[in-house]
Amino acid sequence: MKLIKTQDAVGQVLCHDMTQIIPGEFKGPRFRKGHIVTEEDIPVLLSMGKENLYVWEKKEGILHENEAAERLAALCRNTNMTATEVKEGKIELNAAIHGLFRVNSEKLNAVNEIDELMIATRHGNTVVQPGDKLCGTRCIPLVINEQKLIAAEKTVGSEPILELLPFRLKTAAVITTGSEVFHGRIEDKFTPVLVRKLAEFGIEMTDHVTTDDGLDHVADAITAMRAKKPDLTLCTGGMSVDPDDNTPGAIKQSGARIVTYGAPVLPGAMFLLGYYEDGTPIMGLPGCVMYAKATVFDLVLPRIAAGVELTRHDFTTLGEGGLCLGCESCHYPICPFGK
Repeated sequence: MKLIKTQDAVGQVLCHDMTQIIPGEFKGPRFRKGHIVTEEDIPVLLSMGKENLYVWEKKEGILHENEAAERLAALCRNTNMTATEVKEGKIELNAAIHGLFRVNSEKLNAVNEIDELMIATRHGNTVVQPGDKLCGTRCIPLVINEQKLIAAEKTVGSEPILELLPFRLKTAAVITTGSEVFHGRIEDKFTPVLVRKLAEFGIEMTDHVTTDDGLDHVADAITAMRAKKPDLTLCTGGMSVDPDDNTPGAIKQSGARIVTYGAPVLPGAMFLLGYYEDGTPIMGLPGCVMYAKATVFDLVLPRIAAGVELTRHDFTTLGEGGLCLGCESCHYPICPFGK
């Protein structure tokens, strides 16, 4: 910082907030830290009793907080995002679309390990709406050594820390398994739940069939649905270890590559995900999806809808936070489940 007379401050950057008091009317920041002084500001500053000002002294290799925030935001910003104007050394990124928000945690942590830099984001792998906040960036002091920003930029590389993907899948086929439903002994209450959940991501159930128990029955139904080329196939029922529960075996028999049968999530431990050679996903859904407010299906569906191909490791990491607490009033997704 350097101290100068107020009359000489035009074009200079203020180093701290300047409070104005108008008795009975107003008390608060009249000029914010980082404000660039204009000719019109001089009479106002003088009326506030500011004969002298602390302003930022530009030096080679030293950045003002506003410039640092802009460079940090550039490391985060990707397509489908908008940025706020820099204010008090901070920039926020917001969602421009309804989509899946993702964070490269390794890069984020590496930047936050650098002293005096910070990036705060919302949880990754979550659904966002247009206008939702995604992150905020700033440096801690008013000025910072540029070498710290250069180190952050080298750490991040060419791919931004954040990603916001649109939902791509449009159609789904549902196969309801179980003799109790096939023979009309009970009503199918599973499919309406799926129709509602799919619609949240712009996916329409274009085909539905009910099949009897038995490995071949279920496998044949899957093959028939595959011929209709849906973007996603869902099989409900028959996912436990009972002798008549043949859905996992039928999915495997249909030619799918099984990523996982079982997930460290409650409710939803008996979940199955597989892929066909063309990349089309197929899921086996346990009964809890029908009645529980939030399950493994709710954690996985947004990523599948955005076209993200999941691996076994993606499910391994669900264990921490994968226990639904069964709150009397469910606030999912604003809760610890899946985080």
